[in-house]
Amino acid sequence: MKKMSYIIVETLLVFILFFLPIVRSTDNAKLAIPAEKAKLASWFDSTFGAASTVKTASLKPVALSGAAAATGKAGPPKLITVKKDGSGNFKTLTDAIKSIPSGNKQRVIVSIGPGNYTEKVTIPRDKPFITLYGDPKNMPVFVYGGTAAKYGTVDSATLSAESDNFTCVNVKVVNCAPRPDGKIVGAQAAAVRVGGDSAVFYNCKFYGYQDTVFDYKGRHLFKDCYIEGTVDFIFGSAKSVYLNTEIHVIPGDPMSIIAAHAREKDAEDTGFIFVHCSVTGTGRTAVLGRSWFPYPRVVYAFCDLSDVVKPEGWSNNFHPETNSTVFFGEYNNRGPGSNLEKRVKFAKKLSPNEAKPFTNLGYIDAASWLGPPIKL
Repeated sequence: MKKMSYIIVETLLVFILFFLPIVRSTDNAKLAIPAEKAKLASWFDSTFGAASTVKTASLKPVALSGAAAATGKAGPPKLITVKKDGSGNFKTLTDAIKSIPSGNKQRVIVSIGPGNYTEKVTIPRDKPFITLYGDPKNMPVFVYGGTAAKYGTVDSATLSAESDNFTCVNVKVVNCAPRPDGKIVGAQAAAVRVGGDSAVFYNCKFYGYQDTVFDYKGRHLFKDCYIEGTVDFIFGSAKSVYLNTEIHVIPGDPMSIIAAHAREKDAEDTGFIFVHCSVTGTGRTAVLGRSWFPYPRVVYAFCDLSDVVKPEGWSNNFHPETNSTVFFGEYNNRGPGSNLEKRVKFAKKLSPNEAKPFTNLGYIDAASWLGPPIKL
């Protein structure tokens, strides 16, 4: 009987380690992002827990037969391995995801070996608690060439994460479709679409041109990532924080647009927030955001802005009626692209109090769902 009690307690402890973030306080002061970038890593580790190494022996292998079904009871994480050489449970990501039962209620870690996986990967809405994990020293690459012309913009993404509580760590996602030339209809091509709630990307890289990251809806965090593109390459209607992420403008277009936020009404509690990010590139060709919808909310705080940013900074997309409805904010940014002297009049230089809600992971209610990345 005592032995059984110990097993139950041990199981509960493992559940707490993997499923619950360290921070449970509603005090957003603990979630305030430090102004000094040098303190960012230690702050995150102390607030949400440092990435801990998980021994594969401690994980429960996932059932791979058709008899696998969610029990409705939380337990230790399960492990699936995907390797192109056939030494794992599966050779393709698609088959690995298919093996996870609908209504899954346990964290499933899909450990992915190195190499290029040429497939269109979808995490269905009915399969929450999935983690895609790659080796940070030899990151797997998901690559596909879907375009809006063939699939529609929504379904053009190489990786589509539709489920809640999705996590992606150490992965490269590429849409290899040709660069739009302004003549071909439907050349937009997303690398990733994320539409579930409580999703986080740690140390992931996204490659594309137009519409690279479709940040569709839900609360999301992109931390220590890399995103590149040309036009509207971060777009959607989500409520997301981009933290310590490089936003790279690919040269060659006369006008580049980073963020196109689809906030239709003032009452919508959404926005794209960039904190301690670096906007890289050259040539004064890019704007930080545009008025795709009437009420976009986009904020850059503590960011390094290169001279790729045009002096005017933002665009109303030839819709001057949105000048009074947009929320385009900047706070304590650095670099040649951060000069506010020639900014458009509808851009806002935020005061410390105005910036406070956006330089805080309470903005995405992180205390209720965010945990640290794992290490296998």
